[in-house]
Amino acid sequence: MMELFYNSTRNRNVKYTASQAILQGLCEDGGLFVPDHIPALPVPLSELPGLTYQETAFEIMKVFLTDFTEEELKHCIEAAYDRKFDTPLIAPLAKVGDAYYLELYHGATVAFKDMALSILPHLMTVSARKNHIEDDIVILTATSGDTGKAALAGFADVPGTKIIVFYPRGGVSRIQELMMVTQKGSNTSVVSIEGNFDDAQNGVKTAFADQELKAEMKRNGCRFSSANSINVGRLIPQVVYYFYAYAQLAASGEISAGDEINITVPTGNFGNILAAYYAKKMGLPVHTLICASNENKVLFDFFQTGTYDRNRDFVLTSSPSMDILISSNLERLIYDIAGSDDEKVRSLMKSLREDGVYAVTNDMRRGLSGFSSGYADENETKAMIRDTFRTYGYIMDTHTAVAGSVYRRYRKDTKDGTPTVIVSTASPYKFAHSVMTAIDDSYGEYDEFALIDELHRVSGLEIPAAVREIREAAVLHTRNCTESEMKDTIRQILLQMGR
Repeated sequence: MMELFYNSTRNRNVKYTASQAILQGLCEDGGLFVPDHIPALPVPLSELPGLTYQETAFEIMKVFLTDFTEEELKHCIEAAYDRKFDTPLIAPLAKVGDAYYLELYHGATVAFKDMALSILPHLMTVSARKNHIEDDIVILTATSGDTGKAALAGFADVPGTKIIVFYPRGGVSRIQELMMVTQKGSNTSVVSIEGNFDDAQNGVKTAFADQELKAEMKRNGCRFSSANSINVGRLIPQVVYYFYAYAQLAASGEISAGDEINITVPTGNFGNILAAYYAKKMGLPVHTLICASNENKVLFDFFQTGTYDRNRDFVLTSSPSMDILISSNLERLIYDIAGSDDEKVRSLMKSLREDGVYAVTNDMRRGLSGFSSGYADENETKAMIRDTFRTYGYIMDTHTAVAGSVYRRYRKDTKDGTPTVIVSTASPYKFAHSVMTAIDDSYGEYDEFALIDELHRVSGLEIPAAVREIREAAVLHTRNCTESEMKDTIRQILLQMGR
């Protein structure tokens, strides 16, 4: 098996092993780690239907994490994908109408982030041991709603780690917020910030780049890493479920091995659809990757015009995990379609930082030919939830509804009948208010937990343990700050936590 290393999107001469890249999180130069090549699928497509999720994960991840031994990687996989998930399938596929919904919300925090954040703590602790790291690892993460809880749950009380999560105050659902601020664990801290997700994400990146803060951390026996999708330890596990979805389609006779599929992904930070792009480059037969945006449609506009422009109003929507104007993982795609031209990437990212806009070349735009894009406004999102429930009895969350609505329009406009997987990213229980009022406006007067009970009544879906537990849980985290105060807040938290 060819050894694989990780370069920086802004310096292709950087060369890290997988374990080093996972520990580092973000490159010193502000770039993102990318594999120096995309490996081919190591088993024939025809063999995938006979593999469990865990076996599929091993086959895919072993060619990306080449400095992990078979024993180390299998340990991480078995520890991650266990009874924390409420189905042995881990990521089941549901046929609804003319599409197949890949349900990625069956983990401990009922969102797709569990798929990667269940394994990241294990990858990170093995990586620390492999690289003889004795410092405490401080996980510094910004969240638009789901990453925060999944990371907190994954790292809570993991020896040698601390985790600090920043989220936009008023920019997540009430259930998302309660799941975070009630999190137990002596090594956990949650902070709301005045601003939006982009402000939180920018503050985290600024902290990573602050050499004085890093030196201070080092003196106190700590080092930063990240649980955001900027970390390759988050990104690589996400590649797995696209192959697993394909295997389920083949096993059920919906397709034959080698047939093409489409994949529709509700997209904010671009990590989830980038993983699908990597799967395609590995050999997954994908006809079109459909990038679905909400009203913060910066990605839709990019795919339409080749210009990325974050200079626009930020819209708070019912799909808050997609309320993002700076899609960090897009930088990895830009690096790829630029032919690994790190100088070009540095120039574009400088333009984004200074002017809020950049435009790719015509040659680079040709690298986007396998993508389609669309967006759904709030009315279309509500209509998708309502129509799907009334027609099929299937209930989806708001983010999944954005993807479903975009796919519905894509199919109508293109007449493309290719079997399509729609990525379902969160349980409807996490967004009970938006889901239930989409079904019937009269639910607008109900409080959040009454809506959860009503959602259970009308759908028959079991209320997830993660949602049941927060009814009576005490709020443990009340800290708030501005973006400019984030570095000082980090210092204060670590001082209180101690070594």
